[in-house]
Amino acid sequence: MPARQFSENPLTVPQAIARVLVECGIDMTFGVPGGNSMQVYDGLYDCRSEIRSVLVRHESLAGVMAEVYGRLTGKPGVVIGQGLFLLSNALLGVLEARLGSSPMLLLTDLTDGAPFSQHAPYQSGTGEYGTWDARASFAGAVKAVFESHDAVQAVQHTQMAVKHAVAGQAGPVALLYHSSALKGTIGPGKAPHVYATGGYLTGAVRQSADEAEIERVAALLAAARQPVIIAGNGVRISRAYDQLRRFSEALGAPVATTATGKGVFAENHPLALGVFGTFGLPAANAFIAAADVVLAVGTKLAPSDTAFENTALIDPRRQTLIQIDIEPRNAAWTYPCDRVLIGDAAAVLAQLGQAALSPGRLDAAVLQARTEAVRAVRAEHGYFDEPEYAAEQSPLLPQRIVTELIKASAPDAMVTCDAGENRLFMTRFYQTRSAGGFLSPAATGGMGYAIPAALACKLLHPQRQAIAVCGDGGFGMSMNGLLTAKEENIPIVVVVMNNNALGWVKHFQRGREIASEFPFMNAAPIAQAMGCAGFRAETAAQLAAALQEALACGRPAVVDVAAALDISYRDILSPLAAV
Repeated sequence: MPARQFSENPLTVPQAIARVLVECGIDMTFGVPGGNSMQVYDGLYDCRSEIRSVLVRHESLAGVMAEVYGRLTGKPGVVIGQGLFLLSNALLGVLEARLGSSPMLLLTDLTDGAPFSQHAPYQSGTGEYGTWDARASFAGAVKAVFESHDAVQAVQHTQMAVKHAVAGQAGPVALLYHSSALKGTIGPGKAPHVYATGGYLTGAVRQSADEAEIERVAALLAAARQPVIIAGNGVRISRAYDQLRRFSEALGAPVATTATGKGVFAENHPLALGVFGTFGLPAANAFIAAADVVLAVGTKLAPSDTAFENTALIDPRRQTLIQIDIEPRNAAWTYPCDRVLIGDAAAVLAQLGQAALSPGRLDAAVLQARTEAVRAVRAEHGYFDEPEYAAEQSPLLPQRIVTELIKASAPDAMVTCDAGENRLFMTRFYQTRSAGGFLSPAATGGMGYAIPAALACKLLHPQRQAIAVCGDGGFGMSMNGLLTAKEENIPIVVVVMNNNALGWVKHFQRGREIASEFPFMNAAPIAQAMGCAGFRAETAAQLAAALQEALACGRPAVVDVAAALDISYRDILSPLAAV
């Protein structure tokens, strides 16, 4: 098909930037107008029916919301704001996108103040004398940087930024617009020519693996004594939930996930093992340790996943290792691998699933025996069935908080986590019941993530419950997200595990507490003052009632829970990682 011209009519650069986003199917942006980025917003004004511009009260919220948009949709999440303040305030989401491979665009400016930016500059990021260097600064945190100085360059850079954000291993891309570019226009009959965006997006094609190698891997897995699949966040990035489930069932191989990958495979599935590794379930670690063939998909197998590379868990000298990754440099990075499949997780898992179903490859008896092996290891080591799930003490143990959360929420609820012990407890004790229903900042482990992540989840899936779980420390960092929830009519529920402390820090200090404890703060009246619903719970019965009312009220709500400090991260640390 011949290439189409971008526009038959003259357009301002901000209008053209907005049109690029529309052509890419991007339907939301997140940010705070300021500096020359206000001109980008002017371009979005004409696309209000196609793109929702979500205003937040702080750039950190915008960064996380854009990261979650990218992680869940596969399209770049767009954060817009003034360059200086995206760099200083939005980096939590940007670095999560960089380390966790979420596609993202930062549409920002140099705040150059031309033609006076070379004289006692104010805010300017051009890198000249007396200014800060925006290009160099963003380059340390993103996948690529484009700096635009004229009109056509600005539009083509925006198109290329989308391509770079989604191609191969996805990530954040920064667009730095000079004022001279934003003031320009484009139109037909001018060179360089500007063409419609779709023709550039070759990176959106799902890459399959070599068929001969697929056949070799399928044969290895079929012949294995005890195969196991380790699934990471790459499965989520590829939206390969169904392909993973179908392949697991066709092979009869159980699925364990990394902490980042938790939620890509429902943990109530008969072939689920839950999270493995440093804070993983004993059943998952025991099964992987005894496996003879390990298939890792969409995970870099970081030291925090592998109990710091403990050979009692994964050992390439006694196990056959197979790795699937979109980025060749990630495969056989942590460990040498016997086989490597380079390609998109969804495409490669679909190939393997088809190969596993080949006539004569696996009979019913083998599949049944493999499923029984999963049941047996769960029975031996326990699987989401500790007695503390029913504990009645007050303040509440994290297991009991999780119990009431599961009872109150829908099976397809989207639960987001923060950082600290509360995330570890949710990762270990919360049993996911549907694929794609759990998100955490496991790539960076940054506090202040849960609330903006839940906002993005609810915007993308308005029919599903969106529940943010955080500690009182993380709530203090991101509670201004409730203002956005109220103003944008995004009815999320925030559960605050309130123990008057930075739990992980306090437990690490072991009696030498410093800068880790808070005075008591009840989050419920704070929420009410912002126009949201607020509830306080100190017993399991109160928590059950509060969750039910919060989830049914149809507006943003906070449930502040009196949480015990009795259990620490040390209590759930795998013996494999104790050293």
